[in-house]
Order: sequence, then structure tokens, then C-alpha cells
Amino acid sequence: MPFTLFETEIGPCGIAWNDAGLVAVQLPEATRDETRERLASRSGEAEEIEPRLAVAVDDRVPPWVGPLVADLVLHLAGEPRDLTRVPLDPSRASDFAQRVYAALREVGPGATTSYGDLAKAAGSAGSARAVGRAMATNPWPVVVPCHRVLGKSASGETDAGGFSAYGGVVTKQRLLAIEGVRTGRAQASLFDGADTLPFDAKRAVLHLRQADPVLGAHIDRVGELRLKLKETEGTFAALAESIVYQQLSGKAAATIFGRLRKVYPRGVLDPKKVLTTDDEVLRGAGLSRAKVESLRDLSARAIAGEVPPLAELARMNDAAIVERLTKVRGVGVWTVQMLLIFRLGRPDVLPVADLGVRKGFARVFRKRASRGVVSARAAVAAEVLPTTEELTRRAARWSPYRSVASWYLWRALDTP
Repeated sequence: MPFTLFETEIGPCGIAWNDAGLVAVQLPEATRDETRERLASRSGEAEEIEPRLAVAVDDRVPPWVGPLVADLVLHLAGEPRDLTRVPLDPSRASDFAQRVYAALREVGPGATTSYGDLAKAAGSAGSARAVGRAMATNPWPVVVPCHRVLGKSASGETDAGGFSAYGGVVTKQRLLAIEGVRTGRAQASLFDGADTLPFDAKRAVLHLRQADPVLGAHIDRVGELRLKLKETEGTFAALAESIVYQQLSGKAAATIFGRLRKVYPRGVLDPKKVLTTDDEVLRGAGLSRAKVESLRDLSARAIAGEVPPLAELARMNDAAIVERLTKVRGVGVWTVQMLLIFRLGRPDVLPVADLGVRKGFARVFRKRASRGVVSARAAVAAEVLPTTEELTRRAARWSPYRSVASWYLWRALDTP
């Protein structure tokens, strides 16, 4: 069973084949080497064919292999391709699984189905759990599009469910996003920094205007809410970035974080790789000794399963997330609050220790040290920052949209 690796928009992928058809499709692992090792083990340690040779047709390469590689590259770049004619070798799948896979191949790009509906299509209504097991052991992801099978949340809403490939549900959401499918506001935002917030922004702004006329007047000066969710590969990468950015200007931190990414293949931060990287390499990227120690602690905890993935965080309440993540060295309450607001889109977070929020509060609510100030610069210097109790007391009326109120307070620093 020869195999080949090739680059795609989501990272290195691979396929293995034999005379009967496609044996395996391999989605990216943490690194290219791990992707190769995984595919080699699935294909029986067979011969690796270079991508440039995989388009040739000889005794080792059937005529459909080259076109499949090209189609997968285009498909994962956002140009959906019809993969239903690719021959499969189903010899390792049960009869039931073969029926399920055949039915699933009829679900085209941009469409989805449920476990129950897929069971019916396979002629076995009531076998939704068995369908789930077939999805977990699908040898041909993307070609047999198991990412298009969605579940239901406890509230009855569409839910991405699980995914057995590296990256779990985040990878599944990425494959769906490539095809233009959103699995619900909150789920989509976990992966791709979608503009759509997991709450009604217009309702939030209306609530704040009605609950606090002073803040409402400031909102009118600022205008439309432009709070965006920030793209991230996962909880580990988000916290690693936060650690790097601590006590640095945005430009300097971005430069150092960029250097850190370049240390690793494709710029992907993997806890196992970070943990085994020499201190000198990390210090050479510009990290302080304290930040190196924080990254190592974060990596060790991630490997031990103490850092929940984004999909799990989405099911936890804010307090539980703060309690769990602040156990990491160098990760404080403020850092987790920024993740809650800008990565998870939580609507009711109040970062009372944030200097920008406190300065914005002083400016919006006209707190001055004296009335004799005449210049704008002197006015800023004369603003009296609120106490934690004062800010918390005023913010009670902003709930359940204190994240939105905080965003508007930040804007007070760049609004005349």
C-alpha cells in the first residue's frame, strides 16, 4: 500500500492506496513527521511516493491517484470538489459501516446530516450510536465526509459533536467552514474568529443604553459595536500568546510571538514540542526566563490534560474556566478574562483590574481630581480611577452584558 504526503491549506495531508482503491486519508497531525508516521502505520509501513511522482501513472500509482491529490488540495483551499467517484477499498469495514459510508457520500459540500438521518439512509433506523462508531473509525475523512454529520445539543440546537482527527471538533469545524457551513454561533466562533458573536449584539447595546443613560450617551458617541472574536488554534496556543504578550507593547510582543512560532513546523505551537525545546532557543526568540518557565508549565499541564480544549471550555461556566486556567504559572484572572471575551465571546465578563477599563470608566463618568483643569492632557492626568467596589457596583446594572460595556469603556480612550 504505497502512500504520499502533500501540502494543503490546513497542513500536510496524505493518502494510501492499493489495487482495490483508496485505503486511507490522513489529516494533519501536530507536525509533518507525526502525520507521516501515522499514515505509514496505517498503510503497513509501505513505500512513500513523492508528491511529484504521485501524479504519474505506473505500476505503483493508479490513474485516479494524481487527480485525487489535486482535488483534495483544491477542496481544502475552499474550492469544493466531487469526490464521490474515488474508488475505495472497504475490505476492513463491516457491511453496516459500508452502507453508512455509501449513504454519507451522497451528502455534498455545504450540506450536513444527523446521525439519526444517516442511520435511516443506511437502512437501519434507530442505529444512530452505531453510526457514531462508524464515523469514529472512518478511514477516509473528507472523501467520506464524516465532518458533515452533526449532533444535537441538550437544548436541541445543532452541535458539531466530536471528531476523531487531530484537533478534534476544531478540525471538524474548520472543514465545515471551508465548505461554508456554520455549526451554530458559539461553535463557529471557537475556531475561526468569526465576526458573529454568540449573543445578540443589538440586544446587548439596547440593554446598556436603557440600564445606564450615562454609558448610553457614550455608546452613541462611539457608535456600532465592533467587538470581534480572535482567531486561535486552541486553548494552549491562546494562553501561550497571552503569556508572551504580558507586560510588552503590542508591536514588540507580536514580533517575539512570531519568532516563537518560527521555531516550530508550520508555526504550530504544540505542547510536546514546546516542552522539549531548549531554554536557549526560547530565550533566543526573545522570551524572558519567567515566560519560559510559564510556557513550560503550560505545556506540561496541557500534556497532562489539565488545559481543556476550546470545545470543552464552551461547555463550562466562566467561574469554572477561571479556576481551571489560573492554575497555570503566569496565567492570572485578567488573562483568562481576555480569553473569555475575545476567544469564547462570553457576554458578561467584567475585568475590574484592567487599566483601560478603569481609565475608560473615569473618563465616561467624569471623575476628576479637580475642576481647574483646562488642557486635554492635564484632564487625562487628573482623572481619578474608580475603586474595584465602585466599578463593580456601577457595573451591576450592565449585567448580563458587561463584556460589551467593557469594550465601550476601552473605546473611551480613543474617543474625543
